[in-house]
Amino acid sequence: MAMLYNFNNVSLYSKKFSVKNPSKSPLCFIKPHSLNYHKPKVFEDKLEKGSFSLSETFSKAGLLALVSASILLVDPALAFKGGGPYGSEVTRGQDLTGKDFSGKTLIKQDFKTSILRQANFKGAKLLGASFFDADLTGAGLSEADLRGVDFSLANVTKANLSNANLEGALATGNTSFKGSNITGADFTDVPLRDDQREYLCKVADGVNPTTGNATRDTLLCN
Repeated sequence: MAMLYNFNNVSLYSKKFSVKNPSKSPLCFIKPHSLNYHKPKVFEDKLEKGSFSLSETFSKAGLLALVSASILLVDPALAFKGGGPYGSEVTRGQDLTGKDFSGKTLIKQDFKTSILRQANFKGAKLLGASFFDADLTGAGLSEADLRGVDFSLANVTKANLSNANLEGALATGNTSFKGSNITGADFTDVPLRDDQREYLCKVADGVNPTTGNATRDTLLCN
């Protein structure tokens, strides 16, 4: 009985202890919502700045991609396009051998450094166009309006310039008209080298139907 009593006392005591002195383990009374964790302000600032930088980077990348796409959609040789109204076709630095431009309006068109052998410009309006360093060998320029055209360094050999109006055109440098037909062409105010003028005067003939000027007179031939 004593043992039982003792056991009961212990049991009773244990019950009292468990009631009056409950275990207060920290883990038993921590509420999940009570863990109000705040990120350090420094971390927040860095995160915010990092997000902004990343967003800014993507924005710049998107803009760059858009510009690149736009460039690819544009004619890659657009930088060489002339100022004339010849559609959207590029005429500078091109091989336009035998191309037919007859009767077209090509005011201020850019033909710099192009190959225009046997190209047909009969009756074309080429006011202020540029044939700088172009190859016009055998080209047909009869009856063309060539006023103010730049023929500097151009090869205009064996071309047909009959009845063309070249008033004020440029023909500086090594421009050559050797072998060309200049009957009725008007060379008023065209600066020519002495050797070129001398050569052209030997073959000059006719009167320009537009200006009424004799070819020899416009070349200041003796």
